[in-house]
Amino acid sequence: MANTIISKPIISSDSHIMEPPDCYIARIDHKYRDIAPKVVWDEKGGDTYVIEGMKQTIPMGLVAAAGVPAQELATSARFAKFDQLHRGGWDPEARIPDQDRDGVAAEVIYPSVGMILCNHPDPDYKKACFDAYNLWIADYCSHHPDRLLGLGQTAMRTPDEGIKDLEKMKAMGLRGVMMPGFPVQEDYDSKIYDEFFEAAVAMGMPLSFHILTSREGIAVANRGPRMNSFMSIIRANQDIMGMFVLGGIFERHPKLRIACVEADAGWVPHFMYRLDHAYDRHRYWLTVDKLSKYPSEYFAEHIYMTFQDDWVAFKSADMLNPRRLMWANDFPHSDSTWPNSQELLKKHSQTLTEDQKNWIMHDNVAEFYGLAA
Repeated sequence: MANTIISKPIISSDSHIMEPPDCYIARIDHKYRDIAPKVVWDEKGGDTYVIEGMKQTIPMGLVAAAGVPAQELATSARFAKFDQLHRGGWDPEARIPDQDRDGVAAEVIYPSVGMILCNHPDPDYKKACFDAYNLWIADYCSHHPDRLLGLGQTAMRTPDEGIKDLEKMKAMGLRGVMMPGFPVQEDYDSKIYDEFFEAAVAMGMPLSFHILTSREGIAVANRGPRMNSFMSIIRANQDIMGMFVLGGIFERHPKLRIACVEADAGWVPHFMYRLDHAYDRHRYWLTVDKLSKYPSEYFAEHIYMTFQDDWVAFKSADMLNPRRLMWANDFPHSDSTWPNSQELLKKHSQTLTEDQKNWIMHDNVAEFYGLAA
């Protein structure tokens, strides 16, 4: 399906792969090979990723269910076998026709199993898994580097190791890094991470914070119907963004830009307003780092927001910073707009100017990742 929305090529700022069964086993440090993440058949969930040391399992069919009718998600998608899933999720040659069908010229590629691994309690195991994944995703994206824009992962065991991971990823041709929601030492607003942030800026390796990569971002026991857990998945990202703003990270690192990924964006105008209200009314008794501007100004300038099916974000673009909005299709996940992205974009972007459309669907993501115009 051709792109009929803007004259420039549309780039998805958040798409995914589905790690193949040998992704970790074939590449992980030999010390962990026997307990590497693996795929097993589950009578209640089909082919499923099982991770040593974690109770949560990952039914592959339910994760890679882009385009599956809603009424079939609990049946056919849930009990799928790996070879029935979108081949483009693990085969780079099959990915290009998937992009063409959706009218997308390129995608920023995130992991799937790797999101859940961010919550693993053993940082050494997590490090081994991420090193294995980085090898796999670098090879996957190398087949079409202009259309498959891969991001790596770091366990952030120490700030120094994080810098070394950035250097390795960049040398491998990866475009940035998906950060774990929590580092191992202290938290990201600690000054021990100042050199890491400066290194990311200097290397041109953007940092992204994706939903489901923080322990608090995964609903274990929600109130009411199970669907209420769906509403909780953006909250951990909101906490991270608030920490970066109020913790003075952007004050100390004026060139740092980060991405808040798949948490939608329609909530941001109120969130910025509430940040400013808290700063005005409560900064003399609630702890906040020294800021030279209002919190909303840091948010609007330093944080890129990705979203897919978020009509409110399009409608409220003028209340946001439209130069920090990045559309995504989330392929091949169950919440993806694929293969109907063109229809959705045409409908949702009707109130935008031509400049705003270009910014949100192409220019902003190209700027963030330093892509050629």
